Amino acid sequence: MKSLFVTLVALAAAATSFAQEPQMNLQRVRLAAGMHQIDAQVAATPDQRATGLMWRREMPQHEGMLFVFDAPAVQCFWMKNTLLPLSAAFVADDGSIVNVVEMKPQTLDSHCSTKPVRYVLEMNQGWFSKKGVKAGVKLTGAPFGTK
Repeated sequence: MKSLFVTLVALAAAATSFAQEPQMNLQRVRLAAGMHQIDAQVAATPDQRATGLMWRREMPQHEGMLFVFDAPAVQCFWMKNTLLPLSAAFVADDGSIVNVVEMKPQTLDSHCSTKPVRYVLEMNQGWFSKKGVKAGVKLTGAPFGTK
């Protein structure tokens, strides 16, 4: 019985350790906000979306993560296990930004789109405001049917 307990503890520790690894090898897509280029990882599956940018300790300024959902809906995000302060743009099917929110690391506060959207783009906190990218601006790239 003791060896079963030790095995279960070891498995739990391994699972916890594995769960704390950031996603670094997702498919990428090139996006643009006007003249500003974005290299975004694509989180398209439920598991990829659930993990998102958790456990990342740094992210280059031109990189982000594009969350892709099957259908437009009000999308809400939180920052559990997310170490970086982030900004999230909620994006309509045509690439138009619906709203942008600022999110503090490791919080459970809910940050939601103001309308149903299929896409959410997370960047380092302040990226959108520094670039003058706000609600109404259109992102371009393959997901939005533009180049």
